[in-house]
Order: sequence, then C-alpha cells, then structure tokens
Amino acid sequence: MPAPSHLQCSICGTHYHPAEVMYTCPLDGGNLTVCLDVEAVQAVASPHSISAQPDRSVWRYLPLLPVKSVPSQPGPLRSLGNTPFFHATRLGEALGLSQLWLKDDGQLPTGSFKDRASSLIVQRAIEQGIDRIVTASTGNAGVALAGMAAAASGVRAVIYLPKSAPQAKIAQLMVYGAEIHLVDGNYDAAFELSLKVCAENGWYCRNTGYNPYTTEGKKTTSFEICEQFTLQATGQSLVDGRWLAPDRVFVSVGDGNIISGVQKGFRDLYDLGWISHIPKLMGIQAEGSAAIANAFFAGNENIQPVNAQTLADSISADLPRDGLRALRAVTHTHGAYLTVSDDEILQAQVRLARQSGVYAEPAASTAFAGLLKAQQTGQIGKDEHIVVLLTGNGLKDVRATLQAVEKFGR
Repeated sequence: MPAPSHLQCSICGTHYHPAEVMYTCPLDGGNLTVCLDVEAVQAVASPHSISAQPDRSVWRYLPLLPVKSVPSQPGPLRSLGNTPFFHATRLGEALGLSQLWLKDDGQLPTGSFKDRASSLIVQRAIEQGIDRIVTASTGNAGVALAGMAAAASGVRAVIYLPKSAPQAKIAQLMVYGAEIHLVDGNYDAAFELSLKVCAENGWYCRNTGYNPYTTEGKKTTSFEICEQFTLQATGQSLVDGRWLAPDRVFVSVGDGNIISGVQKGFRDLYDLGWISHIPKLMGIQAEGSAAIANAFFAGNENIQPVNAQTLADSISADLPRDGLRALRAVTHTHGAYLTVSDDEILQAQVRLARQSGVYAEPAASTAFAGLLKAQQTGQIGKDEHIVVLLTGNGLKDVRATLQAVEKFGR
C-alpha cells in the first residue's frame, strides 16, 4: 500500500516524515494528521476496485490506510466493518425528514465505534513488533483495544479507566483478559497516568488525541457511509465512477477524535476525487461536557477545560484531547455544534429505539438528540440527505437505559 505522504501538526502546520515522530508535534504538542499520498493511492485504487472486492471488512480500504497488510488471523480483528446503514423511513416520517439515514456502529465486535481505531492500532503494533499497547478510556476505547488485542496474537492490552465506568464495560475488559487499572478520578486523570506508564516502559500508547493513527481507523466509517449510501440510494455501486456523499452527518463529540476521524475520511475521499463534496458535520455535545461547543459559540478556537458532568460517560471529558481538530471539522465543513441536556439524551434513546429498532447507549443517542434539536430549531431542510452516526450499543450502560425508560418510556 502507498505510505502516508507526511504528518502535519494541527497547530503550527509543521510537516514530519512518518518515521520522525510517533505521537504529537515536538514543537508545540499539537495533534498530528496523517496526510494521504493522493497520487500514489490513485495509481493503485479507485472506488470501482474497492466496491468490487468480495471482502466487506474495513481492510478493503487498505490502500487508504497506514498499514502494510491485513490481519492474518481470522476473527473480529480481520472481519470488522460494514456495519448496518439504512434509510430510517418511519423515524424520518415522524420528524418530517424524507432522507434520514442511520449508521449503527454499535454492531461492531465489542459494541462500539472505537473498534475501528483499535483494530488499526493493533495491526500497526503487530507490524512494528510491539507487544504491549496502553490506553486511557472511559470504557469503550479500552474495551475495543482489549477485544482487538485478544483477537490478535502476542499483543497485550493495558487499560486505565475511572472507577466510575459502567460495570458492563469493566466486565467486558475482564472477560477479554486485559490488564486493568481503575483510577481515582476522571478520564483526564487516567489519560495522564497512561502517558506516564508508556514513557517509563516504552510501551505503545493508543490514546485518542495523542496517537495520530486513531483517526485513520475512525475514518473508515466515512468510507462506508459513502459506499453504502450510494448503493442504497441509487441501486448502483457507483454514479459516474464515484461514490455519493450525504448532505449532513450528526456525530456525538467528547474528546473530539471521532468527529476528527469522520472529517478526515470525507476529506480523503474528496481529495482523491471519489466524492463531489464533503458533508456538513454537526457536532453534538452534552451540556455538561461542552468545551468544544463553548468555543464554537464564542466564535474562536480557544477551548477551555470544563468540569464535565454527564451521564453519557463515553463523551465526558474536561479537556478534549483532540478539541482543535474537532472544532475545525465542523467549521471547515460549514456545520455547527449543538448541546443537549442529559434528559434530552435519555428521551432520544427511547425514541430512537422505539421508532427505528436501534438500541444505542447515551453517548450514541446524543447525536440523535442533536438531530431532534436541529430539526426543532429549523437548522436542517426536510429533503436533506442526513446521516446520524450511532457509536455504541445500549447494552454498554443498562443502568442509564432503565433511567431513560422510567422517565420517558411509560
């Protein structure tokens, strides 16, 4: 596969050769973006060559990914991807939206979107002969790393997470055999501890907003959205040799790395000439964890930490580690940030389940809550092609579900 062209700092813009730096910019600590070698990819791949493959996993996009080969062992690491994508007609009719589509990444192997990043990180570690990978997590990222490491051979996952993480997520970590460290404190405390341990032991750090390659795994959902949307909307795999892109995509936002990855995926396809436009991205944050949204509302890029308080644990972050790129993912695509309350998140979870059949955890339901608010405030057109990205399965946090049903489901 073609190697990345270079890494670029999101703050100072400095370019680095991929072999020069492992994590963040040495000059200012900025997040690094992995930049595609467009001409090299165009020489070996096209939408037609990818869509024609019988392999429906994320690895069919290998020419666009910064790894040399697909995983060799059968199992979840090798087969993940191609998650459900469908036209939510009943839900759309109830909202007056004719073209509402749902992308259910809660159907990935460990039940969350984070499998996309962890699969790529595990594969990179294997190719580099690394046997220990560490991450901080509120639950899902750690579970994804533990599951993908268990599906590989000779890779050990070490997870730092708050003691307050949902029991279902801790149970998943235990059953996958991860080395677990429960932290007195929040995600940010776990993040700092994980960095310290990696520096002391020379282990590989998976942390989002730190390891530049996590977005490269996460961008694969954007590839799938365009490929699946084209086929389902037109009955054809391609239209004039290209894929189609929706008009707008709603994404839950915590530390910012998911929406950065989603934007990166669409950007790569646009730069390759494989789609005609980049969708407007709608970043949705919980009111109690809205550091990025606050900067958007203020009209600047000065992201200040908050004391995060929300039941949507997967998107709870005092200081978003990929905040700048997450903010620009919205501003550069002419989208918007919205905030929703915990009650709006719970109500959205119930409505989504009962009108579409998709059971999403609170962090995932946040994106749908944002769609409801955008529709109510007239920010979207009734005929726009809209995708809501659902990032985690509801079984991740049953306690929150019981609370949602008690308040809004009877």
